[in-house]
This record gives sequence, C-alpha cells and structure tokens, in this order.
Amino acid sequence: MKWWSSLRGVATEAKLLLIAIPVFIWTMLPLYHMFLFAISPKEEAFSGKMWPDHPTLRNFGIVFRQEHYYLRDFYVQFWNSVVIAVAVGVLTLLIATAAAFAISRLRVRGGRIIMNLALFTYFIPAAFLAVPMYRTMGIYGLLNNHWSLILAMVTIAAPYAIWVLKQASDKLPVELDEAATVDGATTLQLFRLIYLPLMMPSLVAVGTYALLLAWNEYLYAFLLLSKDVELTLPVALGNFLAADDSPWELLMTTGVIYALPPAAIYYVFRRYMVSGLTAGAVKS
Repeated sequence: MKWWSSLRGVATEAKLLLIAIPVFIWTMLPLYHMFLFAISPKEEAFSGKMWPDHPTLRNFGIVFRQEHYYLRDFYVQFWNSVVIAVAVGVLTLLIATAAAFAISRLRVRGGRIIMNLALFTYFIPAAFLAVPMYRTMGIYGLLNNHWSLILAMVTIAAPYAIWVLKQASDKLPVELDEAATVDGATTLQLFRLIYLPLMMPSLVAVGTYALLLAWNEYLYAFLLLSKDVELTLPVALGNFLAADDSPWELLMTTGVIYALPPAAIYYVFRRYMVSGLTAGAVKS
C-alpha cells in the first residue's frame, strides 16, 4: 500500500504542476513583454520577436534623464507616489490598529456594528464612489491637494484593515490582558507592550497592503489631482497615450521602473503577508 500512496502523491503533484505552470506562464507573459518593450529600440518595439535584435538600455537613460516631454516631471511625480503611498500606509495602520484594539480587546460598545457597517461599503464598487468623493473633496477645498487622495485611499483601505487586525486580535489570549491589568498595567501600556508586539506580523501585512493599494491607484488620482507637479506617476503615464505616435518603449520602461519598489517591498515582507492577512481566518 505504501507504493500506492506514493503514486497517488506523485499524481497529485503532477496535476498541480499541470495547473501551476500554465498559470505562471500566463501571469509572467505581460511582465515579459513589458520588459521586452523596455529594452527594445523604438523601431523594433512592435517587431513581434521574442527577443530584440539590438537590445539596449537607452530607454532607461532617457527616463532617468527626463529627456522626453512626457517625462519632464518624472522625479517629482515618482516622489508624489512615494509620499502618498507611505502616508496612506501609515494613516491606515494607525486608524486600523487603534480601532481593532478598541473593538477586540476593550470591547467598546457598538464597535462590531460600526466595523460591519464599514465593511458593508465594499458592496458598492469603488468606482461608483469616485464622483461623490470628488464632490466631497471639492466642498472642503482639497482638490489638487495630496491630502484629497490620501484621505480617499485611507477611506477605502481602512475597513478591510480593521477587519483583518480585529480577526488577528481575537486570537490573542485574553489572559494576557488580565495578567497585565492585575500587575497594574494601564490601557496604553497594554496596547504598547503587549498588543503591538504580538500583532506585528498582521501590522506589517496590513501596512503593506494599504501602501501598495495607494501606489497602484489610478482612478481617484486621476479625478482628484490635475496639476502636472501634483500627479502620481500612474496618472502621468496615461499622458503617453495622448500622442498619435505614443512612445510605447518609454511608457513600458517607466512602468518597469515603477514596478520595482512594490516588488522589493513584497519580497522583503513576503513572509508576513500570508500569515498576517490570514491571521484569525481559522479559529482553534
């Protein structure tokens, strides 16, 4: 029977590979073609070849030196993306951490109802909320201000972040809180010395989620920001498509550069992402 179990194990792994390999190839194809455009001269960009005859890094030089009209504010727009993404990550983390602590550990009355109502907003597609959000920011005079996009993205990210942290917090033994309280710990000390260290994997995962959500946002950035020096890079990249002869090789090169920071962030925190975002999904 041992050989039969081993055979079944091999068959299962083979089935998984048959599924995983095509999915991996299909996922990597767009990334490969984006890189292919980035290292191709303009005249070879649409040649259809699997590898350019004359691969070059000249496109990267053009981007870094801002030698094209659409790249004149590249560094400013890249910095705008960094500032907005980091701000969204930090604010979402602060709000979600405090809210999850209050709901899960302090048992604030009505906290769970508020959390469920916040999650209910996800039944409405984010695109449908874009125009009301635009009007709201206009009323408060925040249009063409980075804070408009930061607040909009925090609004979108916070409900899910609170839910994830609340689920993870529910798994922490309540005896820890009781023991610390008996020893004279205040609520702030309980939060700082017990809650935060034990929640660190989930905090890293949620912060990374919110940061990457803001980093890749296009619709709200397009609506809320319009000045070239205030734009984030994803919106600025859309300007490449406005020309009759769009410089696709430069567009893809900029896309490759813009994709590197989130890839690096995910690589650094990858071990926290799965464990942090799934914490509390299964109760013992």
